[in-house]
Amino acid sequence: MNKDQVKGSLKDAAGKVQQKAGEIVGSTEQQAKGLAKQVEGKTQKGYGDAKEAVKDATKR
Repeated sequence: MNKDQVKGSLKDAAGKVQQKAGEIVGSTEQQAKGLAKQVEGKTQKGYGDAKEAVKDATKR
């Protein structure tokens, strides 16, 4: 697991919390920010997954 996978997963989780908090308090702005953070986190995790796949492929 590389740093992009870890950071991406953390951003995704933080975005879920932010979105849920926005739902609880009725803030559509916080919900949108949470969704954006989730997308950013999933993208970063996907990049990390790709880096890991290339690294594993070059070991063979």
